[in-house]
Amino acid sequence: MTTLKRADIDAATLAHRLRRKLKGEVRFDDGFRALYATDGSNYRQTPIGVIRPKDEEDVCETFALCREFGAPITSRGCGTSLAGQCCNVAVIVDYTRFMNRILEIDPQRKLARVQPGVIHVHLHNAAERHHLTFGPDPATHRWCTLGGMIGNNSCGVHSQMAGRTADNVEALEILLYDGTRMRVGRTTESELQQIIRAGGRRGEIYSKLKALRDRYADLIRRRYPRIPRRVSGYNLDELLPEDGFHVARALVGSEGTCVAVLEAILNLVHSPPHRSLLVLGYPDIFQAGDHIPQVAGHGPVGLEALDHKFVSDLCKKHLQEDHIALLPEGKGYLMVEFGGETREESDQKARRVMAELKRGRNAPTMKLFDKKEEEEQRVCIDQALESARIGFGCDGAHSR
Repeated sequence: MTTLKRADIDAATLAHRLRRKLKGEVRFDDGFRALYATDGSNYRQTPIGVIRPKDEEDVCETFALCREFGAPITSRGCGTSLAGQCCNVAVIVDYTRFMNRILEIDPQRKLARVQPGVIHVHLHNAAERHHLTFGPDPATHRWCTLGGMIGNNSCGVHSQMAGRTADNVEALEILLYDGTRMRVGRTTESELQQIIRAGGRRGEIYSKLKALRDRYADLIRRRYPRIPRRVSGYNLDELLPEDGFHVARALVGSEGTCVAVLEAILNLVHSPPHRSLLVLGYPDIFQAGDHIPQVAGHGPVGLEALDHKFVSDLCKKHLQEDHIALLPEGKGYLMVEFGGETREESDQKARRVMAELKRGRNAPTMKLFDKKEEEEQRVCIDQALESARIGFGCDGAHSR
């Protein structure tokens, strides 16, 4: 096995050719390469260079020239990944500088069309004007890109009401390393046969995916774990006929190893205008986990478990101490958020859970932030939790 080194690529000539072709930024200087050598992880790999493409044409030109020079490519968003997904001896393509536009929001069809460099919170704010939201929201939602969320199949607190990123992708405009560009999404069996008969590179790809699906379909049905936050591995189950041979969703979570995403069509869900936060305290995180099925059965829009270790680590650093004091007694917590069309509706949902838990064994300590003057405290709790999740990497899936 050989390890690629920057010396193996004629980086100077590649940079020169890229500058002549692209409208965006081409940065192969040491300073930029150092900036892009790390992400949110402990890994460090100095890239060959950095591209900030102006548009889709720039991305296609970048792929063509990198292919000519034998240079690998790594797609990058805001760099919050915790496992080194953004670090590589490669040409880094950063979509955040220019390809960061929300192209369309269709409130009737509950769809958003976005470029890969769109920051999650920007789509959230735009969709909220229509009382809609993009459900998955990692702890880094104020910085992470939707392209990165597609890359690692992000979840987050509110994936409770909407599922993983894969569950919310309708279609993708993709680019392969060989220059093939196409739109992928749900495919009926008749459409699949038409694509294969049409031939060409697209027909070849779909034919091989179908062969892979047919060969392992029974094993996938039997062995793929049916859990809400299955974000590891390739989503081969999305290629099953009963799941619509959904190539876009099959690509979600592939970390940019198969394709680059040029554009995404995402599903939006209704966003309840009123929220109530219920915090449950337990003797330990294990007893908190035991109550998750019961609590989840009441349909919360957000659910997060927090071990006391995160709280004690924050206390050791004298961080968020005033906010942590708002937590009820316990060493393991469930943060449960309910939504409603009115404050009374969301509060009532939380109180039903409280009443049911009080009647059961091993009832937790409870704190419902239901008064108007407690709204600021509730925001403080959210901020403290977000700091803990980011600082200690406990979010379900961090986006790139």
